Amino acid sequence: METEKKTHTAAEQMTDRDLSEQIKKVTKESHVRAENTELMLSFQRGKVTLPQYKLLLCSLYEIYQALEEELDRNSDHPSVAPIYFPAELARLKSIEKDLEYFYGQDWREKIVIPAATKRYSHRLRQIGKENPEFLLAHAYTRYLGDLSGGQVLGRIAQKSMDLKNGDGLSFFAFPGVSSPNLFKQLYRSRMNSVELTEEERNGVLEEAVRAFEFNIQVFEDLQKMLTVSDNNLQSSMTQSKPVKASTLHMSENIYTSSLLRMVLGLFVALATVSVGMYAL
Repeated sequence: METEKKTHTAAEQMTDRDLSEQIKKVTKESHVRAENTELMLSFQRGKVTLPQYKLLLCSLYEIYQALEEELDRNSDHPSVAPIYFPAELARLKSIEKDLEYFYGQDWREKIVIPAATKRYSHRLRQIGKENPEFLLAHAYTRYLGDLSGGQVLGRIAQKSMDLKNGDGLSFFAFPGVSSPNLFKQLYRSRMNSVELTEEERNGVLEEAVRAFEFNIQVFEDLQKMLTVSDNNLQSSMTQSKPVKASTLHMSENIYTSSLLRMVLGLFVALATVSVGMYAL
């Protein structure tokens, strides 16, 4: 009995020293704060819109462009090499495909990048140059989140929105990962094997908290932009000329159909980001 207790205690101590477990502990409070941002609460209530989804895709593009360029540039770094899986995890091309689906071929001329998102990408490029080991924190919170939420929610979105051939949902597809659960175990094991000094480990943990803070700021920034847009739209509608009832009824039907389609899409997209934070 005593031997079993000692074995159990040793296992717990080993787990406590794992970088993945330490990240989970230090970001616990940030999880709660992220859950209670207006945008997260909005998606939980099902009150989401097409502009939200588009802006989210724009932000994801900017974030993953910076993250993956820095991971590529530092792929031989001892702290990055063990968790470098571009063939299995890279998201940038998938996001580009989704942006083209929703915006058209000239999507690069149409996308809008919120200020908080630019700050996030700037930080990723900064640590890529100065502290590549900090990329561990961002890669872990983003990629394992994508795997945790995207697989199930992507299938739900495809069925709910009747999207053919996965159009608009490439972000959620990981054709290079046959078993998300097994891959996540491998990823955690690889990350926990990275040798870090005590100072470097503390820096990675601080960066994990910072990663969540950036995500919270992005959510809040998106919501502010949408609030301004909604106010401008309402102001424009109140000043517009009256239209025939039949025309208004037709417009409402078209709007409702499009909005329903995109509401479901944003629900999945935001849920993936949210689950990405909480299912690590």
